[in-house]
Amino acid sequence: MLYYLNIWLASVRYSVVRTMMFRFDFILWSTVEFFWMSVNLLLVTVIYTHTDDIAGWSKYEMMLLVGTAMLIQRFLMGFFWSSLFEMGRNVRTGNFDFFLAQPGNIMFMATTRKLDLDGLINSVVAGGVVIYSAMQLGLQPSIIDVLLYALMVACAVMIHYSAMVIITSLSFWITNTQGLESGYFTLFEFSRLPRQAFKGITRFVFVWALPVVVVTNIPAETLIHGFNFTDTLWFAGVTVFWFGLAVIIFHRGIRRYSSASS
Repeated sequence: MLYYLNIWLASVRYSVVRTMMFRFDFILWSTVEFFWMSVNLLLVTVIYTHTDDIAGWSKYEMMLLVGTAMLIQRFLMGFFWSSLFEMGRNVRTGNFDFFLAQPGNIMFMATTRKLDLDGLINSVVAGGVVIYSAMQLGLQPSIIDVLLYALMVACAVMIHYSAMVIITSLSFWITNTQGLESGYFTLFEFSRLPRQAFKGITRFVFVWALPVVVVTNIPAETLIHGFNFTDTLWFAGVTVFWFGLAVIIFHRGIRRYSSASS
């Protein structure tokens, strides 16, 4: 683990140096993402001027949910998105050979090489939204509750990471997966909604079949209502399932990779 930590830290240093070479680009995209987050929060505020609750969620409960969704999304974008987005292109061009020659696990090397600081910097804002909402709700979570919330956020990021690895790994079989990647990103719009708002087939698809809604709802509900053993156990099982599936599909895809030389 120490070996891979050193490799990851080297990638972090590379990403920081590269970002600082293009400071205006970093500032611009950080500002764009900040305004996008502000618009989402403003939308919640406007909606709750006309109603007291949505699917049983009050205004600040909804803001905590939105803050959790933004926090998960910022971590995913910051730690993994650029590397995953480039992986499909590298497979098509043959540049994936570079990762096959690296002294480490191929999946790790290919999906953690780049860090997006503009995505990570706004995770502070998302965390601030969660803290502010919790204060407005009068919540007084214990250290255990906070650690459990952080663990669930980490599991949610891992579930999304696994789903993106699966989608990107399809590049080993099909020509272009950018449409699927963009489509999955669009699904994040549903992550800011309460799972109680979904009924029938939409509940099955967006709450249970696809890891979009429930991965934000369970951490938020844990912070609001406290520890739920069933939800926590189920969440851990889903994380293991999606990560295991991602590993299997990724390595099956590598077997089909013909490299640039052929």
